[in-house]
Amino acid sequence: MQDIIISKLKEIEEAYKVKILYAIESGSRGWGFASKDSDYDVRFIYIHPINWYLSVEEKKDFIELPINELLDINGWDIRKALLLYKKSNPTLLEWLSSPIVYMDNYSTATKMRDLLPYYFSPVPTLYHYLHIAKNKYEEIISTDQVKIKRYFYILRPLLACMWIEKNISMPPMEFSKLIAEQPMDQSLVNEINKLLEKKTAGMEIDIEEKNPLIIDFLKSKIEHYEQYLKTIKKEKMSDYGALNTLFRETLDEVWR
Repeated sequence: MQDIIISKLKEIEEAYKVKILYAIESGSRGWGFASKDSDYDVRFIYIHPINWYLSVEEKKDFIELPINELLDINGWDIRKALLLYKKSNPTLLEWLSSPIVYMDNYSTATKMRDLLPYYFSPVPTLYHYLHIAKNKYEEIISTDQVKIKRYFYILRPLLACMWIEKNISMPPMEFSKLIAEQPMDQSLVNEINKLLEKKTAGMEIDIEEKNPLIIDFLKSKIEHYEQYLKTIKKEKMSDYGALNTLFRETLDEVWR
């Protein structure tokens, strides 16, 4: 699959006359709990030639390929990516820590990681992960059975919240790293690990009876972070200076 994905990315470069700066796996494969039939969620950052940016009109700043049962490929223009980076966009920041990298041909991703201490913002990132967890939790709370993957779509963002509260830094993408860092009751960890084994050995539609121990944990953490966010203030955002420099350096590195 890696060869197929890299071939698709090279086709994108040719068709759209761009250079891909960085391409990774997102979704369940990047998170570390893919099922046997999970698709591949490929995300990338790309850059146009210099003249593309020297115009008055706004232009399309993303590329999406048609989704099929195996591949979901889309990416953002570097300027769009840097604007979102300034806002501490968690989706973009996760890409920078993906354990599965398909292309990393330039210094852009490394420089973005280096700037992360100056641009990471805990409060909006907490809101992002809590919002995901709450929405997914509401989908399962009134049911007797739960798709196994739905547990992890709630557990992972809540573990990310726990990471941020403890470390005041961007959490890693992988589920294994998130759970390893948290002080959790061993019986709860055992139940989560049992579900993880079933998730990775099974199919996306596999269903389990509700697990009261995990459900109670999810409920308590959601309630905790709803209250916790009321006690912390949103910090001042960093300026554009370093990002403007990074943008210009990237144009020079790619097209000089």
